[in-house]
Amino acid sequence: MTRCLNCGAERDVDQCEACGLTSTAAEMTLRQKLLNRTAIFLVGAIAFVAASERYPALELDGILIFIGILFFLTLGLAMWVERRALRHAEVEAMKRIYYGLIPLPWLLAILLLANGSLDRFPTHIEQARVIGKFSMPGPMANRRLIVTSWREGRRFERIPVDRGDFDRVSRGDVVDVQMHEGLVGIPWVAGVSLK
Repeated sequence: MTRCLNCGAERDVDQCEACGLTSTAAEMTLRQKLLNRTAIFLVGAIAFVAASERYPALELDGILIFIGILFFLTLGLAMWVERRALRHAEVEAMKRIYYGLIPLPWLLAILLLANGSLDRFPTHIEQARVIGKFSMPGPMANRRLIVTSWREGRRFERIPVDRGDFDRVSRGDVVDVQMHEGLVGIPWVAGVSLK
């Protein structure tokens, strides 16, 4: 006994009694659903990257690495489901896991936006010395100041900055980093200014 690729109902004949689709039609329907949900997932990943720049978290590199791993695992799972569907193999459990991963980039984007926009904690200033700069050009350019850390157990911090701050600051300068606590406890950087 196998499950229908479309609705997941158990079936022992080629045509599903629950949805009325044959195994070939159910396969095509599943592939269409996978394509549509993958598009939603990809747009969510782009929305997450855009949201991460609005209120840049202090730990942005770690957050981007996590979302990158999640991105490729989710796309890999979608390809695995599609390949198994071509062979009319059992896909119901993997399909449910994949469908559950679709909204994660959207939820993480909303979390980062809410963390910054609803933050009512006062700004606090941390002093740091610039020890390096990093810039990656592109449609969503990435600019970071590498500064000495004010947190215990860390040697340096990577501070996301806009183009103006990046161009104005030089290696060796002492800067004031304007920090916020964040609504959900994710500290974020409001900006930097020269001492």
